Amino acid sequence: MTEAKRPEVKGPDRNRATAPKVLLVRNARRSGPGRLREWLRADGVTAREVSGPAVPATPGGYDAVVLLGGGFLPDADAHAPWLPAERALARRCADDGVPLLGICLGAQILAVATGGEVTGDHGRPERGSCTIALRPEAGHDRLLAGMPTRFPAIQNHRDQVTALPPGAVHLAQNERCPVQAFRVGQRAWGVQFHPEVGADRLADWDEAALADSGLDLDLLRARAESVEAVSAGAARLLAANFAAVVRAHRDAGARTG
Repeated sequence: MTEAKRPEVKGPDRNRATAPKVLLVRNARRSGPGRLREWLRADGVTAREVSGPAVPATPGGYDAVVLLGGGFLPDADAHAPWLPAERALARRCADDGVPLLGICLGAQILAVATGGEVTGDHGRPERGSCTIALRPEAGHDRLLAGMPTRFPAIQNHRDQVTALPPGAVHLAQNERCPVQAFRVGQRAWGVQFHPEVGADRLADWDEAALADSGLDLDLLRARAESVEAVSAGAARLLAANFAAVVRAHRDAGARTG
């Protein structure tokens, strides 16, 4: 496995008042931005977090959006009444070219919002560190630029994108979950895996619940810890690539505005 090269961030040390602003949408208490917030800050992008109930239906006032995870389906409106607004937000970003990164549930929201399909309890669940394989289409993709062709990442899902939106570009896959990453339009991405968390996240997992599913938490932790350096390197590069897209989009708007 090729280790991802950790990026040397050379972007400008921007004043907070002029730095691009990204909206982080938290859908569940335990599904926060993790290390992504600090990485974005290091790459010259400021972030503001809102909980799901406060999500706007448009990205007005923000240069980019990140939709985080959650343990429910993207159309579970009775459980999470803010989902219609979040789907509208994802659709608006995709239509208008506003940079968007959807993670796990966030990726599924992007898929459903732009005409794809998500199926609950589909296939075999993915828990712990899993291998992601880039497809040839990722070769010229800005989010995955420079990434190794295979890399480990934390997963924790049982639902899957089972039909991509019309015109979407399929970017990554694995055997258990064929849709691991995709792009809609020029700047809206969904990733089923979790670049925002590392092996330490498994310390909070429910050992008894995993055992009921035939999984050994100690083995999952050992596997994740053994590949954490490679996993973190790949995740850090993905975050730097997204920040670069956000900065370029902001700068292009400033030149034409």
